[in-house]
Amino acid sequence: MRPLPEYEAPMEPPESGDDAVCAALAWHDGDAHATIATLLADCAHLRRQLALTRSAMGRGFVRGWEPV
Repeated sequence: MRPLPEYEAPMEPPESGDDAVCAALAWHDGDAHATIATLLADCAHLRRQLALTRSAMGRGFVRGWEPV
């Protein structure tokens, strides 16, 4: 079973490595402070989701794997 194509990493690196950075800055009209604040909030949200998942799953289900 393979992941959906939109979730696979591209085989070739993008020509411009800062496309994601430019897109994030453009979303916030060039405001670097707002961009960083949003990215940090997203990171905190994902860490909370990971902690919730970690507490809900049994150790036998994941055979001892724990996120770092």
